[in-house]
Amino acid sequence: MAPTFVFMLVLIISNTCNLTRAATFTNWTSILVFGDSTVDTGNNNFINTFFKGNNLPYGQNFPGHIPTGRLSNGKLIPDFFASFLGIKQAVPPFLDPNLSDNDLRTGVTFASAGSGYDDLTSVATGVIPVSKQLDLFESYKAKLGGIVGETEAENIIKNSLVVISAGTNDFGFNYYILPHRRRQFDIKGYQDFLQTAIQDYVKALYNQGCRRIAVAGLPPMGCLPLLITARPKFPFDRTCLEDENADAVSYNQKLVKLLPRLQASLPGSRIVYADVYTPLIDMVNNAQKYGFTVTNRGCCGTGILEALFLCNPKTPACTTPSQFLFWDSIHPTEAAYKALADVLKKLITCFS
Repeated sequence: MAPTFVFMLVLIISNTCNLTRAATFTNWTSILVFGDSTVDTGNNNFINTFFKGNNLPYGQNFPGHIPTGRLSNGKLIPDFFASFLGIKQAVPPFLDPNLSDNDLRTGVTFASAGSGYDDLTSVATGVIPVSKQLDLFESYKAKLGGIVGETEAENIIKNSLVVISAGTNDFGFNYYILPHRRRQFDIKGYQDFLQTAIQDYVKALYNQGCRRIAVAGLPPMGCLPLLITARPKFPFDRTCLEDENADAVSYNQKLVKLLPRLQASLPGSRIVYADVYTPLIDMVNNAQKYGFTVTNRGCCGTGILEALFLCNPKTPACTTPSQFLFWDSIHPTEAAYKALADVLKKLITCFS
């Protein structure tokens, strides 16, 4: 399945954060985004992979009605983030050759659809692993320093909102669907393997000057239409897979314990856990509250299999995507991302 599944960035914050305060969006210099398809605004358009959303009906509800590489019918979380933080433009992909100096000042996304913390995940998909996105970040720092000077570049990075959204593809590709990591680890062992990678990753970002970092947990992976299709239940039961959801819950519990310890070891840092499981499972269980009528299949084609190149002009989309939680069999609709982004506003208060 692709990118850290989808909602990954719903970002409701853990209860270590005071959510009663009014959200303040000042003092943010830029947004820097790492991860998978939930936050990839088009980097995969510039690499050799079939994990792309550069054909219709992807992008049909995006401004201009054009496919941009976003694996949805419209905007993603980084687009809404930019609006919340008062940044006038969406966060562009770093690999876009038309990237402007102003884009670099306001931040970019280094994310790659289909990627994960485990480098083996990206071997299977041919995309940019999260670890290699650090190399893109170093190139960004060098270019930014050449534009505004090293001192100002350090200030921009220090006061940026850094978002990391990954992990679903690691389980989807290397554990549930393909046997690669399942031969090596039991589920607890693989969870620990990935969380060690997260710890190392956050430390690497900290050493590059990042100080305010949001790390998304896993969503209810068992509710992805594609995974439901891969394990059909009789008779035509398309309810969520509870064992895979339980795996996500236990992984998230470990992450909740890890991040405060990590923050304590990195002076001056603020590392926030983004709970994407709770809001997403609520969208599944209380769909009407969000205006959704369909939550177990996507809008594109039959919605049970189509994604990436299988979602194309020959597989016409539904006429009411705003009523669907999922756009294709893996990724959410713009309406779902917007609902998540509204929750995300609270994340900002956790850094103040």
